[in-house]
Amino acid sequence: MAPKINEQADEATVRRAPLFTALDDSAARDLRSAMTAIKIKKGEDLFLEGDDGDHLYVIIDGKIKLGTKSVDGRENLLSILGPGEMFGELSLFDPGPRTSTATAVTDARLLSLGHDQVIPWVKEHPEVSLQLLARLAQRLRRTNEAVGDLVFSDVPGRVAKALIDLGQRFGTQKDDGLHVNHDLTQEELAQLVGASRETVNKALADFAGRGWLRLEARAVVILDFERLSKRGR
Repeated sequence: MAPKINEQADEATVRRAPLFTALDDSAARDLRSAMTAIKIKKGEDLFLEGDDGDHLYVIIDGKIKLGTKSVDGRENLLSILGPGEMFGELSLFDPGPRTSTATAVTDARLLSLGHDQVIPWVKEHPEVSLQLLARLAQRLRRTNEAVGDLVFSDVPGRVAKALIDLGQRFGTQKDDGLHVNHDLTQEELAQLVGASRETVNKALADFAGRGWLRLEARAVVILDFERLSKRGR
C-alpha cells in the first residue's frame, strides 16, 4: 500500500532537518524509527530554562518559540521555529541545563532523540557531525547578528528585518502579497525584536500607513517586500 499523502509530507519535512540531510534513505528511516514522537498543545512548555537537557527535537508540524526570562520577569524571544527545523542540539555535545525555554506557539508535533542514541549515529555516520557543526555555526552567526542589530539598528529596522525573516520561512505568496501567519501576539513580536510593544506597534502602523504591509490577527500581508526589506537592512 502506498504511503498516505500526509505521511509523505511528514517524511519530506523531517528530511530537511540538519540531522537527516546527510543520510541516505535507509539510514534516515533507521534514525527516525529510533526517535520518539511528541505532541504538544499551544501554550505548553516542552522544557524550561535550567532543566536538564539531553534530547534534541525536530519539528514536524507547528511552531515552537525559544525564549529566556530575566530575574525581574522580563522575557526575550530568541527564535521562532517551524517544520523541518531542529533545536536542542547543544545537549548532544554538552548535556547540561537548558539555556532557554521551549514553548508551543501553536499545537505542534515533534520527534525527539536522546544524547545516548545520537552519539553512536555520529560515530557511524561522520557526515552527520558536519551537518550538526554547520547548524551550530549558523546558530552562532544568527546570535552575533542579533547582538549587532540591538546595538546598531533602530526598532523599526529590527521589526522590518524580523517580518522579512518570518515571511521567508513561513510566508505564502498570493496575488495580493506575501501572507505571513507568524502566530505571534504583539507582545511576543516585541520580545522577538527586543523592544516595547508600544514601539513595535508604532512601527507596524507606520509600515501599514506607507502601504508596505497589511496587519491581520497574528499575521501580516507584506505588500511591498522590497521596501520593507530595505528598511530592515
